[in-house]
Amino acid sequence: MYTEHFGLNELPFSLTPNTHFFLNLPTHHEALNLILVALAGGDGFVKVVGEVGTGKTLLCRKLLNALDGDEYVTAYIPNPNLNPDEFRKSFAQEIGVPTEGVEQFELLNAINHRLIELAAQQKKVVLLVDEAQATPADTIEALRLLTNLETESAKLFQVVLFGQPELDELLSRKSLRQLLQRITFSYQLSHLDQESVQHYIDQRVQLAGFQGLSLFKRDAAKKIAQASAGTPRLINILSHKALMSAYGKGDLKVDKRHVLHAIDDTQGLTRPRELQPLLWAGVATLALLTGYLVYSGVGL
Repeated sequence: MYTEHFGLNELPFSLTPNTHFFLNLPTHHEALNLILVALAGGDGFVKVVGEVGTGKTLLCRKLLNALDGDEYVTAYIPNPNLNPDEFRKSFAQEIGVPTEGVEQFELLNAINHRLIELAAQQKKVVLLVDEAQATPADTIEALRLLTNLETESAKLFQVVLFGQPELDELLSRKSLRQLLQRITFSYQLSHLDQESVQHYIDQRVQLAGFQGLSLFKRDAAKKIAQASAGTPRLINILSHKALMSAYGKGDLKVDKRHVLHAIDDTQGLTRPRELQPLLWAGVATLALLTGYLVYSGVGL
């Protein structure tokens, strides 16, 4: 692969959610800080919504790493497309409740007992649900009922939902309005602007071991920003392919040509529109001709 060619220690644009490459950008830091503040304050539900490829899973993994094991007990459900019984069982297993051969009524009692036990140890329990838009409506309602478990002074566990915009559509249903009212903080992840894309690319190659100032020329980063519309996953795909193109040609820097090859090789993406030199020449000629005709009185 191209890592040795560019002086890298590892692949900088892998699609796996590696927290080593967490986005050092305002939108994701704001989201992380908001969640941490909400959890510290004991708020019951927090929601983070973002389009496909905007870094929700990476943010979720970063949050898991940030929650101190001495203070927090975390439960992580990456695929919540479960019926209510399966969901409760998954949550129970995550917080250390045995589930083998246990009836649902007994399981609820066991979950409640475990949560009270952890609260007595001054532990905060946090449930993180990734891809929450895939949660069936009856399972969402079961989750709400589960959060009714509480002491006189505090909730026994808190919930952070990560999902695509369809999550908002799901929660807007009249039947789920009680849960929607419990969401005290929500955050919308945004796409990256052109300047942020350049910063994002530079940050990742530096974290991968690059020692120079910038491996991607400005025109290359600009094309990636335009073609990806600022979506981190697409930025990763295009940057990886552009590095492969540059490596194949023996170049030490990534420029616009390499990115255009990457765009052409990526299904669903098209080259950003730009006026070609001949077209600019035609526009200039037309402008001069129009000015001459007006000045000469032709057609007046």
